[in-house]
Order: sequence, then structure tokens, then C-alpha cells
Amino acid sequence: MELMKTTFLGSKGAKIQLLAIIIAVIVLAFVPKFSSAYLPLFLAWVLTYAVMSLAWTLFSGKTGYISLASAAFYGLGMYLQAVLGLNLPIVVTMAIGAAVCFGVAFGIGIITLRLRGVYFTIFTFALALFLNKFLHWFEVKFFHTKGRMVLAYDNVTVYYCVLVVFVIVLAVVLLMNKSRFGLALDCIGQNEDSAQHIGVNTTMTKVLAFAVSAAPVGAVGAAMATTIGYVDPDIAFKMLASFMPVLMAIFGGTHNTYGPILGAVVFYWLQDYLLRVTNMYQIIFGVVMVVVVLVMPKGIFGIIETVIARRGRSYKGEVIGDVQ
Repeated sequence: MELMKTTFLGSKGAKIQLLAIIIAVIVLAFVPKFSSAYLPLFLAWVLTYAVMSLAWTLFSGKTGYISLASAAFYGLGMYLQAVLGLNLPIVVTMAIGAAVCFGVAFGIGIITLRLRGVYFTIFTFALALFLNKFLHWFEVKFFHTKGRMVLAYDNVTVYYCVLVVFVIVLAVVLLMNKSRFGLALDCIGQNEDSAQHIGVNTTMTKVLAFAVSAAPVGAVGAAMATTIGYVDPDIAFKMLASFMPVLMAIFGGTHNTYGPILGAVVFYWLQDYLLRVTNMYQIIFGVVMVVVVLVMPKGIFGIIETVIARRGRSYKGEVIGDVQ
């Protein structure tokens, strides 16, 4: 822990970065007091996708193992809220959702993360489909219904709950980037065989990272379930919830902590806008996502870093030329 503290706050740039984050969180905390009734809900959805994108980057962005399990964990959180939310406060159900998703992801990771390549991706993709069909059968068989009503909370309460999860996830990502555990994940992503040779327990490191990345997704799933009032398997386990965090992270840039946040803001705003102006939003949205993946493989922050690097080289060349 001391190593994390020293490396993260050791430089002037890191201190400025931390100060900027604190100011941003304070501003976000006061938004509901000076805004319309709709804005807290809009920002809650933006922060939800930011949490899911950051969580995806925490594991997949570092290791190179592409997970499509976000829909499964998000849906589990929603269903836990539907089942437990009538008797427990939202904060408790969010904590339970996080714990359950951590445990499920840990178990799945133990089974699947010994495999490499596309097998893990296929399994995580199928997980949401399996939970969808299983819960549909379970509800019809034992409760003779397709879905469940969810106790509603006001938008401001939900917003603050999601904001807390966002701050926690951001803190975890920043600390992990400067920790030995984060370095081990980076080594796995670069060359897993080499990581094993230098003593990294690659399987357990991947399993823990996967489980940690699943927990906040379950928490925000439980929170956002209260905004829609009704949950059934088709609503809870939409595959869009698996693909959106991936595309948002790629759009912003997976090699920068703030890339997934930027991607979440831009993509959710675009989705919200298209939903209001056209009934063909899915087609347009799909085209935009394909273009983004093809044109900006390193994301917006990757483009910015490339431009800065080129200008730096050009400036250095001009200085050397003037000296000569």
C-alpha cells in the first residue's frame, strides 16, 4: 500500500491530476441542486456506462482477454435488486450485487481463464444468453410470470449511488495502474509466457482482476434497475450492455485511464440524441461504432498522444536545425 501511495502521489503531475479529480467529483456532487429533474438521470446513465467501461478496461484492456460478460453481471445486479429491493435499502442491494458478481466472476475465471484465445470471449458472450434463458424458464416454471416489478427510487438518490461507485472504480483503476498487481496484468497483456517465467501467477492474477471488474457492474445494475420499475430476462441481459462498454473504451482509448470515461460520455449522449430524433438509431449508431473502430483503433486519447509526440519531434528537429 505504501508503494502505491508513493508512486501515485510522488510527482507534481500526479498531484495536479488528483486535485482535478477531486474538483470534478465535487462539481458532480452538486449537479442535482442546480439542474433540471432529468439531468441527474441522464448523468446516472453516463456514469453507469463509465463504470462499466472502466471495469472492462481494468481487466480486458490490460490482459488482452476480451470479456463480453458485462451484460451478465449487469443483469444479475438488476435481478438482485428486483428480488431483494422490496425489503432492503438500495445501498445494501448494490453491495450484495457487487459481492455476488465478484463471486460468480471468480468462479467463472477459475474455470475459463486457464484457456487462451477466443474461447474465453465465446464463454463470456454465452454467459449472458444462458442467464437470460435460465431465468426466463425459472420465472415461468416456478412463479408463472416473466418478470418482476422493482421498487422505484428518485433520480437524485440513484445518481448519488452510481456516483459513489464511479469514484470507487476510478480510485481502484488509478491505484492499480501504479501497483505491482497492475504491472503483473500489463506483463500478461504483453507476453503471458514471459510473465509466467518471471514468477507471475498468471491464472490467479487474471481471475482476481476479472472478479474485481465484475463487482461494480453488478452494483450499478442494481441501482439502475430502480429507474425502470420492471425487470425481465430480456431487459436485464441485453447484449448491448456487453458491447457498449467495449466500444466506449475503444473510442476513448484503452491505454489511458480517462479514455473510457470520455467514450461513455460521447457515446451515451449520441445514443440519447438519436433515440429522440429517429427510429433508425440502432442502424446509425452501429455505423458510427464501426467507423470509430476502423478509423481510431487507439481511441481519441491515442490520437492526441500521437499528435503531441509528432509536434514534439518536429519542435526538437527545428531546434537542432537552428543550432546547426
